[in-house]
Amino acid sequence: MNNRQRKILLAIFTDPVNPAIAWRDIEGLFKACGGIIKEGSGSRVWFIMGKDVATSHRPHPQPDTDKGAVKSVRRFFKTIGIVP
Repeated sequence: MNNRQRKILLAIFTDPVNPAIAWRDIEGLFKACGGIIKEGSGSRVWFIMGKDVATSHRPHPQPDTDKGAVKSVRRFFKTIGIVP
């Protein structure tokens, strides 16, 4: 994990929730931690880490996530042990 990815991880776990995190940065962080991202139909993506799986939708048309998506990512990252 590089410095930029560490900053993204801290932003995900910062309170109050930061809704201005670019979705591509979250995906990049997940991949850097060894996760696999599979494309679903439409904007659906599957985050796979070992036997743990989470699904989400890429935000569109804007590239930034909303607060609910950041909270979901935070919960999944806690579950799989990716914490700052």
